[in-house]
Amino acid sequence: MRTPTAGRLAALLGTLAAALLCLLTAGAGTASAHAALTATDPRQGSVVPTAPARVQLTFSEGVLLSADSVRVLDPRGTRVDTGSPGHADGRSETASVALRPGIADGTYTVAWQAVSADSHPVAGAFTFSVGAPSKTTVEAAVAGTDPVVGTLYDVARYAAYAGFAVLVGGCVFAGVCRAPRAVQKLAAGGWIALFLSTAALLLLRGAYTAGKGPGSVLDLALLGDALSTKPGAALLTRLLLLSAAAVFLALLFGPYGREGAPRRGRPAVWGPAAGGTVVAAGLAATWAAAEHASQGLQPWLAMPVDVAHLLAAGVWLGGLAALLAALRADDALPREAVRRFSRLAFAAVCVLVVTGLYQAWRQVGTWSALTGTDYGRRLLVKVCLVAVLVALAASSRRWTARLADDVRPVAPVAKAAVRTSAGTADSPERAAQLARQRAAVAKAAGQRRRDADPGRSGLRRSVLAEAAVAVAVLAVTTVLTTTQPGRAETEQARAERTEGTTTPGAGRTDVRVAYDTGGKGGRGTARIALDPGRSGANTVEVALTDPAGRPVDVPELTLSFTEREKNVGPLRVPLERVSAGRLRASGFQLPMAGRWQLSLTVRTSDLDQVTEIENVEING
Repeated sequence: MRTPTAGRLAALLGTLAAALLCLLTAGAGTASAHAALTATDPRQGSVVPTAPARVQLTFSEGVLLSADSVRVLDPRGTRVDTGSPGHADGRSETASVALRPGIADGTYTVAWQAVSADSHPVAGAFTFSVGAPSKTTVEAAVAGTDPVVGTLYDVARYAAYAGFAVLVGGCVFAGVCRAPRAVQKLAAGGWIALFLSTAALLLLRGAYTAGKGPGSVLDLALLGDALSTKPGAALLTRLLLLSAAAVFLALLFGPYGREGAPRRGRPAVWGPAAGGTVVAAGLAATWAAAEHASQGLQPWLAMPVDVAHLLAAGVWLGGLAALLAALRADDALPREAVRRFSRLAFAAVCVLVVTGLYQAWRQVGTWSALTGTDYGRRLLVKVCLVAVLVALAASSRRWTARLADDVRPVAPVAKAAVRTSAGTADSPERAAQLARQRAAVAKAAGQRRRDADPGRSGLRRSVLAEAAVAVAVLAVTTVLTTTQPGRAETEQARAERTEGTTTPGAGRTDVRVAYDTGGKGGRGTARIALDPGRSGANTVEVALTDPAGRPVDVPELTLSFTEREKNVGPLRVPLERVSAGRLRASGFQLPMAGRWQLSLTVRTSDLDQVTEIENVEING
């Protein structure tokens, strides 16, 4: 039988799904998080006639720099940059470093690493040539996050989210439902988990962003660097707010949280409630101010929306854990208390869906990014898990209607016998033994009392299933915070395609080749750029995109050039993968000018392959 709440949930989700369709279809301007490299000077892969005075990188958002954020290496691997990198013209989205004067001709490698304004480390490398390309022994060795430190950081991040949810949900449940002592212990456990995980994040932060190993966790210099950044300041602020949260816990679980305390009519109750709300919002703001919400489109709106989203998640998911603890406690939980939480959880779900829709539009933007990026696909997984949670919540609602408030005590004779025996205790050992017996009898009676109510048992099983799915939701949420949003990934791919675009008449040759291998996913476009497009050494870049314009990798791609008239070739281009859908070869020699035949072979599966041929004019 369908309940009114289930019907409201279905209608709400249907309406908001339609709203999501409209939002993703409408799209918006560019936005980013996880800073994407959008331009370089000199341009990556280019050949400049004279040595530049400096190398400059431009990102899609502000970045934090360190002394080794930009390293420029000559063909032998020797550094040719001088001084520390800085922001060009005071613009935080740039990184610039000076070069030694008089550097020789050849191919130079630029390795860079920085911390994006949303707190995540980013890194990469590219090459440019002075005079003419040359062989280089330098590998693009970019210092990434240490695997052990990265794993510990991710575990601490998950523990922080879980601790926040349990702390907020437990406190709200205790305040609204006058929950038993088990819920109070749960909320205190959430505070401890959040405090310890935040301290761990603060200690790991320096090593995490600098690519150092576990031995650098206690490096005071790295810790000082971390505290001087916005993410480090947010973590320190969270620790200070947790001190205030400890005071609130003492008030909530003191006279106002005791069983039998009046629920209404006491003005003093509203003071701790208001203070707790402010502290909870402040804790949520430490995430919003340092991560995705603080960058990109409409940060003035995204940050309060993110705070509301985190608070609603805490009330709902943490409240589920509190409800499960209350249902497992010996003391019976009144049906009215469960109903109050059910209404509160429904309001939290509404807030979650509305704020989640805005976040999806802001971070993804289009249907193609929703299905074609890691962030979009993981977001879909989260949406599916939340849908399962909503379905389980509807089942819990049905069980709530069947709860019985009062169940007759079980085994009163046994209890009486224990009390009588206790009165005859003549030694401390005997008194302790009888106390343990009384505790065992009371626990067994409470268990039988709970099991005597089928509604309570069914609700407990349903809430346990909800809590299990909630654990998965928190895990996916944690992964999403470390995943580059769909908008940023799309913008980065667009910037990479722009970097590889050649300009007719500027001494570069650009060829576009459409291919279709005939199999699934076999259609696409290859853009081949030759720089300088003349006889001699050339840099060859190939960019592959699918019909939607997204970068795409294929199992095999070969490119060769043949001069038919003079019977030269085929000369195969030694392409190497640079990034998704991008391949490059430096120093490829075309020995003479003339009309060359370009042969591109693309294989998309074991059976699906095609060869496309185009003619290219090469100047002398």
